[in-house]
Amino acid sequence: MEFYTFARAAVNSVFKPLYRIEVIGKENVPKEQGVLLCTNHIHNFDPIVVGISAPRTIHFMAKEEIFRVPVLGNIVRKCKAFPVKRGMSDREALRKGMSVLKDGHVLGLFPEGTRSKTGELGKGLAGAGFFALRSNCAVIPCAVIGPYKAFHKLKVVFGKPIEMDEMRASKASPEEVTELIMSEIHKLIKEYR
Repeated sequence: MEFYTFARAAVNSVFKPLYRIEVIGKENVPKEQGVLLCTNHIHNFDPIVVGISAPRTIHFMAKEEIFRVPVLGNIVRKCKAFPVKRGMSDREALRKGMSVLKDGHVLGLFPEGTRSKTGELGKGLAGAGFFALRSNCAVIPCAVIGPYKAFHKLKVVFGKPIEMDEMRASKASPEEVTELIMSEIHKLIKEYR
């Protein structure tokens, strides 16, 4: 059994009952083809919760500091995550992300770049728009909603693919595309909160 599958099953057995996770819109994630999954970021457990809720394996882009932590770094790597240097253009991480999408896998991103201290949706960074424009992938907004409190309901909502043809045709900038993605995540939060 692959480590990702084992880890997912083990974590699922603890997290699903503890946080009463409700998953909405799984069917919106294409079964095949590259997918850019863009999610809000309210808690350190977001990658785990989104990972166990998604219908496909997610390759998360994660801050490089995590990979330096003994044991944890190794586990995160085995769970298909790869490092990104924050606060600068990390060409290696961009190349790796593009290759994940081109190979038909799911690339998971937190466009805000860091966890929201208030729980409110912050401004997205241009990286999400870069991947959306440069690849032919489906762009799926995702929202994690609710408090991370034991036995309180936590929702993970996968939205419908964002229509990208017009943005590509009009030569939209990565920043404009990220804004569109963030507005779709915001709509999910408002609708399902």
